[in-house]
This record gives sequence, C-alpha cells and structure tokens, in this order.
Amino acid sequence: MEFSEVVRRRRMVRNYDPDRPVPAEIRERILENGLRAPSGGFTQGWAFLTLEGDDRERYWRIAAEDPDEKYVEWITGLRRAPLLIFAFAHKDAYLDRYTAPDKGWTDRDEKHWTAPYWYIDTGMAALLMLQTVVDEGLGACLFGPPAEKVGRLKEEFGVPDGFDPIGVISIGYRAPDKRSPSLKRGRRSTAEVVHRGHWGRHQA
Repeated sequence: MEFSEVVRRRRMVRNYDPDRPVPAEIRERILENGLRAPSGGFTQGWAFLTLEGDDRERYWRIAAEDPDEKYVEWITGLRRAPLLIFAFAHKDAYLDRYTAPDKGWTDRDEKHWTAPYWYIDTGMAALLMLQTVVDEGLGACLFGPPAEKVGRLKEEFGVPDGFDPIGVISIGYRAPDKRSPSLKRGRRSTAEVVHRGHWGRHQA
C-alpha cells in the first residue's frame, strides 16, 4: 500500500472478527517495524508485551472489571481482538544512557530533558505499529488501561518496576463498528495549527 494511503486510512478500530487470529508472520512484522522508531541516544528504552489467547483474557479480567458504563460497548468490541500489544516506556534506560561518556551528563537529573522522551519514543514505536497494521489490511486501536488497574496488571504479568505503560494496541481483522463521536469535532487544518516563522503567522 502507498504510504499516503496508509496515513489516510489509519483510524482507531474498536471491533474485530474474533474468529480470525493475527497470523504469526504479520504479528512479527508489526513488532519489528515498531522497533524502527527513532529514540534519543538510540536508547530504545521501550518494551512490548504481546498477549494472545488465555493471556489476553487475563488482561481483560482485570482491565474490564467494573467498567464505566459509557465504555461498555467499546470494551465489548475491543475484547474480540485476538492480539494485544502492551507498550511500556523505561525512563531509567534514558537517564542511564545520557550519563555515558559519549553523551556527557554527569548525573541523571530529569531537568536536563526538555520533554520525557522515554514516552515520546515509545509512542512513535506504537504509531509505526499502527501504520503497519493498516498496511497489512488489519485494524487496530491504541487505548489506555484504567489507571487504577495498572498496578494489578503489572503484577499479573510480572512487569518490573520502572516500566511505565503508555497504552495497549488491540489488533485484528476489522468488524463493523461505530466511529467515535469525538470525530464530530473535525480535523484541525494546517491553517489553524501551523505557525510559519512567527507564532500567529499562519499563511504559507
């Protein structure tokens, strides 16, 4: 698929065909493409937990316990996805990396950082996975696990301290679903969000 078509067709899919598993070769291509994302200092401070079959159900037994009523329909569709990829950022890897001789900081103080690149880089890896899913003809949705359930989920799957979840990607073959009502807000144009040469100057 042409890259421009991948970008145009990418959207969050919240319902899947539960009878069509994601082929292993596609799963691995999704993961491998995600690892092509850029990362500060080539730190690659990310980790990904794949959940299929019974492991996927272990996730949902915790994450979907006592759901907010307004999300029940979406959770029902998301639960049909045969593959989940749980994405984690590892801040300590970055703080350690930038004290290495080729970077030269003498301490791990977060004040050196203009932004938390451990989250940014992991998010870019997740986006490459979302784009690969589209290129493979499947659907995906990046969503956050309930904040109050994160501790239990990490304990359930043995995730070490220091690895912070940035989201879960559900992946599978699309089934009919409802588009998010948030889309009624409309997509903002370049004229609204791009400032050219000086803040508030929008004309090219």
